[in-house]
Amino acid sequence: MGTIKTTNIEPIADNGTVTLGSSGDTFTLGSGVVQSNLNYPAFETYLSANQNISNTTITKMQFNTERFDTDSVYDNSTNYRFTVPSGKAGKYFIYARGTQQTQSGSFYKLFQSKIYIYKNGSDYKNQGNYNNNSSQPINQTVGISATIDLSVGDYIEIFGFTESGDSTGGIFVANSYFGAYRIGS
Repeated sequence: MGTIKTTNIEPIADNGTVTLGSSGDTFTLGSGVVQSNLNYPAFETYLSANQNISNTTITKMQFNTERFDTDSVYDNSTNYRFTVPSGKAGKYFIYARGTQQTQSGSFYKLFQSKIYIYKNGSDYKNQGNYNNNSSQPINQTVGISATIDLSVGDYIEIFGFTESGDSTGGIFVANSYFGAYRIGS
């Protein structure tokens, strides 16, 4: 067979479809070839400082520092949310992890530490650690992930919850993080 060399392939009609191969065919990328838009958009952000959480109050996490943001999809200064941009609807892998501890060096235990994924302002999924024994953990790490179908304009936020033994609440520790990337349509 021969080799086709070109710099651009486009459909005959605007917004048309170009089909490569047929059912059962395999396309292999050559060594060192990089697929330019795989898993985009993508972002990861984290807390640059500790964030206080009032006792037994679900609180939006204000992840304020971006490690990366391929398509400017995360607002790290106002709404602290990821919003699906135009043309990028699909399935997304969402993840977050945070370490919580009691406030002000208190040695009272954390009864509960929870983390929530909110979709369009409502609880989509949550995960928590619970402690009702006599031991006194003063910090707990909670993580969560989900694969979610998202449409253009849908938004994702992360919330936290703490219940402490002395009712002062807790702290989400700096470097707790939140991220997402598109895995397909």
